[in-house]
Amino acid sequence: MKKNGNIILTCCIACATMLFAALPVCAQPFPSKPIKIIVPYVAGGPSDLFARAVGQLLTEAWGQPTIVDNRPGASGNVGVLAAVRSPADGYTLTTVSIAFAVSPAMDSKLGYDPVKDLAPISLLASINNLLVVNPNLPVKSVKELIAFARARPGQVTFASGGAGGAQHLSGELFSNLANVKMTHIPYKGSAPGVTALISGETMIGFADMVITLPHVKSGRLRALAVTGSQRSALVPELPTIAEAGLPGYSVTAWFGLLAPAATPAELVTRISTEIQKGFKTPQMRERFSAMGADPVGGPPEQFAAFLKSEMAKWAKLVKAAGIHAE
Repeated sequence: MKKNGNIILTCCIACATMLFAALPVCAQPFPSKPIKIIVPYVAGGPSDLFARAVGQLLTEAWGQPTIVDNRPGASGNVGVLAAVRSPADGYTLTTVSIAFAVSPAMDSKLGYDPVKDLAPISLLASINNLLVVNPNLPVKSVKELIAFARARPGQVTFASGGAGGAQHLSGELFSNLANVKMTHIPYKGSAPGVTALISGETMIGFADMVITLPHVKSGRLRALAVTGSQRSALVPELPTIAEAGLPGYSVTAWFGLLAPAATPAELVTRISTEIQKGFKTPQMRERFSAMGADPVGGPPEQFAAFLKSEMAKWAKLVKAAGIHAE
């Protein structure tokens, strides 16, 4: 009996030791270590800039560092897949853009399910892109560009930050509505696409206002119009493409934040709530405005509904325009 009693006592002590050892870990508040935001594009583009803005917001709110991890490739799918495969503990997030909603229609072998494998946190921003041309191109208006392209089928090249993104879709929609044939040249992010446009490697671009305006102001690029349905407060003198001669044209880029699907709902809500709070501050609104963007925000449920509607919308366009993954 004594021997059995000692065994039972030893087991109880061992279990208690394990229990108390685990308590500090279980009791650790979130966040207790750095948060990583995976950006599926190269540094310098809008996804990267918005991720850094949100990262700073979360760092200031919670006192934990936020690390931005740029993982470009496959029109953003490399970075998104890395996020899908990460631990679902709230410490790994990913930014996505309009390309995330377009990818399912363009590629049936993504390696992940955009609805089932990721948890929407919040829509971050919407932004007008600029229709810009290399200054050496002899066009100064949308109508002149259409005439120029019609006279040279397939010879006019347009740059984008990757197949399936807002810039690519902007060019394809332009070609479709204007009845012109242009050649798409994708790059691994917005910044290299703009660099190619400045150097003359490509002729035109439907580029992010975030990184394009300084080059327009310096004369290295010529802006013809904005891509959205309304003029931008940053360049009120520029018409929309629809106003400038292509009725019905409108493309607005957007950016959002997601987490791996199994991330606890309370953590998703907490991160989303902190972002909404930060977006209401004058400092954050001014920071986004300086990048030509509007902070959007909204709860996870709202962003989830938005994503589903965007996927349905762009699937129709991809099919109608015959857009394929490149």
